[in-house]
Amino acid sequence: MNRFGVVLLSGGLDSATVATLARREGCRLFAVTVRYGQRHCREVEAARAIAERLGIPQRMIDGDFFREVAWYSALTQPERFAVPSKRNVGEMGEEIPTTYVPLRNTFLITLAAALLESEILGAMETLEVGPKEITAKVFVGANSIDYSGYPDCRPEYYEFMNHTLRLGSKLGAQYGVPMVIETPIIRLSKAEIVRLAIEIGAPLELTWSCYEGGERPCGLCDSCQLRARAFEEVGIADPGMAVAWRSHAESKPAA
Repeated sequence: MNRFGVVLLSGGLDSATVATLARREGCRLFAVTVRYGQRHCREVEAARAIAERLGIPQRMIDGDFFREVAWYSALTQPERFAVPSKRNVGEMGEEIPTTYVPLRNTFLITLAAALLESEILGAMETLEVGPKEITAKVFVGANSIDYSGYPDCRPEYYEFMNHTLRLGSKLGAQYGVPMVIETPIIRLSKAEIVRLAIEIGAPLELTWSCYEGGERPCGLCDSCQLRARAFEEVGIADPGMAVAWRSHAESKPAA
């Protein structure tokens, strides 16, 4: 098999959907989850469960140092910045909120692409095929429709990142093998993503979208509100919320 892929798996609804899609590609696929110093570990735990459910080998990367350089964010410095709460969905795209982590997607994509390139270069030593028969894909669950105004979720950003990876990698510069960033849900609404996830059997009950790290989603942050509205538009209950409520109930001490 000369098709290679890596999926950035954060543990949320979008990345779980893209991971399920990527698994259908039939390539040598592995998932990358990065601990970048985020305010809680719930999404990392969710990513581990999703990878296991989908049967995708997972690489957990320790990038906790990133919080020291990308400190201007409520997700890396919770003691300094508050997570926006109870915002109207219509205002979410008007300005970049404090939950934006400086250059996070650039950092994560670089890590995933570097690992993917290393895997391919190592495999090329034993593969009896030419470089032109190799494909390399980085799957990212970015979405530019229902989002919180993040600049690194837009299609034009990924167009330039594709160009950067081609020019800045040995695969691209020497062998002419481009590492292509695949963003299959980037132009879908959150409701459309939910419908797609259900259709392909993504493990939605394992996902975690909330910016907070409590026993259950807060229901008030931007991510919770966008997710809740999507399931409401689709007309089904959020299986992730049901599991979270059950987990919360089970964690209570007996009366």
